[in-house]
Amino acid sequence: MNERLEIDALRALLAIATYGGVTRAARHLALSQSAVSHKIGRLERALNCKLLTRRKGAPLFTEDGLRLCEYARRITTLHDEAVASLGNRPLTGHLRLGMTEDATTSGIAQILGRFTRLYPDVRVRTRTGQSLNVQDWLKSGELDLAVIQIFRKDVQPEDLILFQDSLHWVKSPDYRLNLSEPVPFLSFDTQCFYRRWGMEDSQQQDHRFDNILECPSAAGIQSAVRSGLGIALLNGMHITPDMEVINDVFPTPPELAYVARVQMNNRNAVTKALIAEIAKEVERAFPLHVAV
Repeated sequence: MNERLEIDALRALLAIATYGGVTRAARHLALSQSAVSHKIGRLERALNCKLLTRRKGAPLFTEDGLRLCEYARRITTLHDEAVASLGNRPLTGHLRLGMTEDATTSGIAQILGRFTRLYPDVRVRTRTGQSLNVQDWLKSGELDLAVIQIFRKDVQPEDLILFQDSLHWVKSPDYRLNLSEPVPFLSFDTQCFYRRWGMEDSQQQDHRFDNILECPSAAGIQSAVRSGLGIALLNGMHITPDMEVINDVFPTPPELAYVARVQMNNRNAVTKALIAEIAKEVERAFPLHVAV
């Protein structure tokens, strides 16, 4: 076979996998939808097989498409490592990164470690805070990139979804709910979007809460729940076997998403390089489910 697989076409294929469709991939790559489709068509002609199903309600990729995605990840990773190591123009500059507490304990820390080894001349300054605070810093231009937790319904077209989670009402098995009185509520601080949703939506359904604890850390909320001080909203990542999920009492919480979001006016080479590293890790580690 004399055909060659083009790196840019393989990147387009991986963008479709990461962002969940041709339209979203085109936005991320700053290309037209037809240009992305053309790249996929070139791959299909080179390999004489169909890569995308192109049927409503069907899986996005054919079996051959999924197989090529695996090869594409390996090929582009090796390509980028070679360019980073041997290129004549090493990446330099600085990047301001904002993260939530959850992100600092996830695979993002490992990605940052690898990024700084690949690009030793790039200086990364990291700042952590509640998700709403980090979003405000990004909007005001204080950050170049943010890794944040948001409600799934608030995902923006340009966001890279890292993974998804569920939000639950929880309590200690020993704690007895008494809805005739204000329910003791354990929350993060006033910039916690769990708290804002819980207090506003639940009060609309005549549930009364007494916010008896504000704690900036998930570990503190977990300890308070286990001690039977009250109820809390926690994501699935932080629910432990010694907690009880409360069902059919309070409003069902929205689904959560962890996303990487770029400051729209600062898409420089350093930011793009880190996003690329995060995307590679997501493709390897997480099955993405992105609405088209």
